[in-house]
Amino acid sequence: MSETGKSEIIWRPTPDYVERSRIARFMRSQRIGSLEELQRRSVEDPEWYWDAVVRDLGVRWTRPYTRVLDASRGIQWPRWFPGGLLNFADNCVDKNLDAGRGDKPAIIWEGDDGQGRTLSYRELAREVNRLANALKRLGVGEGDRVGVFLPMSPEAAIATLAVVRIGAIYTPCFSGYGAQAVASRLQDCEAKALITADGFQRRGQVVKMKETADEAAAASPSVRHVVVYRRLGREIPWTARRDLWWDELVANEPDRCPALPVEAERPCLIIYTSGTTGRPKGAVLTHGGFLVKTASDFAYCHDVGEGDRLFWLSDLGWLMGPMLITAGLFHGGTVVLFEGVPDYPKPDRLWALVERHKVTVMGLSPTAVRGSCPTAPSTSTPTSSPRYASWVRRASRGTPSPIGGSSKTSARRACRSSTTRAGPRSRGASSDASPACRSSRARSRPRSPAWPPTSSTSAAGGCAARSASSSSRRRGPA
Repeated sequence: MSETGKSEIIWRPTPDYVERSRIARFMRSQRIGSLEELQRRSVEDPEWYWDAVVRDLGVRWTRPYTRVLDASRGIQWPRWFPGGLLNFADNCVDKNLDAGRGDKPAIIWEGDDGQGRTLSYRELAREVNRLANALKRLGVGEGDRVGVFLPMSPEAAIATLAVVRIGAIYTPCFSGYGAQAVASRLQDCEAKALITADGFQRRGQVVKMKETADEAAAASPSVRHVVVYRRLGREIPWTARRDLWWDELVANEPDRCPALPVEAERPCLIIYTSGTTGRPKGAVLTHGGFLVKTASDFAYCHDVGEGDRLFWLSDLGWLMGPMLITAGLFHGGTVVLFEGVPDYPKPDRLWALVERHKVTVMGLSPTAVRGSCPTAPSTSTPTSSPRYASWVRRASRGTPSPIGGSSKTSARRACRSSTTRAGPRSRGASSDASPACRSSRARSRPRSPAWPPTSSTSAAGGCAARSASSSSRRRGPA
């Protein structure tokens, strides 16, 4: 803070740093001279822009797309990457193995109690494939929905990747939710299975997650199986023939499971709003749209690359949780997951974690920043690690993009990465041109085996606002 009480930017990238950034290299490759020119061209010609982004990022396709954007039915009903086939998990796991990163740390985890665990890309692939095979054996298949109610742990990443690998759709639930909140999401998406844990620790106290999951599953008739990760090893209530220990379920499964190629607009997850201002509403995100937009955000706005260790203080139930896992793995970096809270057992827990795991890019919400203020020193000096970013409210202007919704990166009293400063003014998009989010006008709930069919949806024309009351509405033009 300055003497006048105004906030200051305490770090700015050097000219050399900016020149080495991914957004600068991308602009040079496209012969773009300024950010204003890049912004203008991306809006005027989204096909050129997203084709260039996909190629620059190295998104892997099983079958190449025939074009980028088909807006023949109107810009509010676009079809993205028609003709192309890919798989989200293949781009986050297999591609890194093929690039020779098998022994590199993919995930570093730290628990509330100080326990730690590291998974290499090869180990991650093995665990994802075993769980994917186990889910198929339970009858989970293409288009089925799976609730994921887990603490922030390697198993959270494994579960989400295993589900999308076989063409199913996952619904993440905040680890702190009560049974009614979890049940409303399971009911709305008609989940066939729920993946949870026996419990976890928060501020040194046991959170009885399995009991919450039991109550939620009992209120959700579609749930046939509950897979339980043995996090604490505590005694828990058990429902025979429904409940299955994760480790026992995958024990005899092979560690190979081919990723299912799907069209870019195939749903991969349904993320719900918190429900604090009304019934929870779910946005349906797709293999192509969520992958491409998350990868481009972190490459160009936060300069994340293969050499980075990425950490975001979040939970799987908030969108930043899936984005953290996606961005770190897609770019071949290392994802740092934290189960605990920033100030336990000491106020410096968060910063000790950053230094201990050599985090290079870190994300905090304004709420987390405000929460740390009472214990913060009056002055501070930034360390060499990490680059900081604080994401705040989303705005409505920007480039038509494949994730849906609209957003704008901003920072509030936080050091920003070079590309947050040097990147496009908006990381967001017109909600009318978004292949990751689908509108479900003709159908308010997904149905097996492959939901939603192209004939009854917008073909990803906008974010599907799917409330837990089974109503649905489409976002109009921005």
